[in-house]
Amino acid sequence: LVSGTTYTVTVGAGGAGNSSQSVPPGNGGASSVTGSDIDGKTTVGGGGGAHRGSTGAVGGSGGGAANDDSGTGGAGTANQGYAGGDNTSNDGETCGGGGGAGAVGYQGNGIVTNRGYGGAGVASTITGSSVTYAGGGGGGGQSNTAAGGAGGGGTGGDNGVNGTNGDANTGSGGGGGGNGSTTGGTGGDGVVILRMADARYTGTTTGSPTVATDVGGSGETTITFTGDGSYTG
Repeated sequence: LVSGTTYTVTVGAGGAGNSSQSVPPGNGGASSVTGSDIDGKTTVGGGGGAHRGSTGAVGGSGGGAANDDSGTGGAGTANQGYAGGDNTSNDGETCGGGGGAGAVGYQGNGIVTNRGYGGAGVASTITGSSVTYAGGGGGGGQSNTAAGGAGGGGTGGDNGVNGTNGDANTGSGGGGGGNGSTTGGTGGDGVVILRMADARYTGTTTGSPTVATDVGGSGETTITFTGDGSYTG
């Protein structure tokens, strides 16, 4: 980070859950860091899950398939996330799970073990301790609740039960809606974290990020943005 340069941070919002079986869930928003001396570092927001008669959306991690025979999960983006789970059975049980940053979502394939689970996320130690981010949301079902992936993925809904939201500021997916007039959960908003030597931290920020110094006894500072802001080096 160059002295005197302002780096603008954008934190993407989680995608909205579907409000009915005929309404597609929303894609997640992109997070980014931009400055005059760097190529912009930008993510791809997660793909929304499929609704009835559609396929999962393409995204950083792909959305899971709907509960239709041979339904297809959306593709992920290289080095950001994996595809959502397909669905190989129209048994009325579980949709495919959303892809995570570290794993493909499980298929909704009629097999009870891991059926429709969200893909696992990826752990990072940038904050001084290991935190897992960007777990995929679990697929919704008729009589089977599917867990979200490690890293904050929401749990899929069940008969008359809504899917739960992804954990805040993990970039995780919301759980799919269950059978009947249920809704899917909203994805967790993103997070942007900068790390530098304590001596290089200027204290000039906007957007009220959380600042921690001497992280893990390393003599380094982290600046954690859970909303839009900036840092001037």
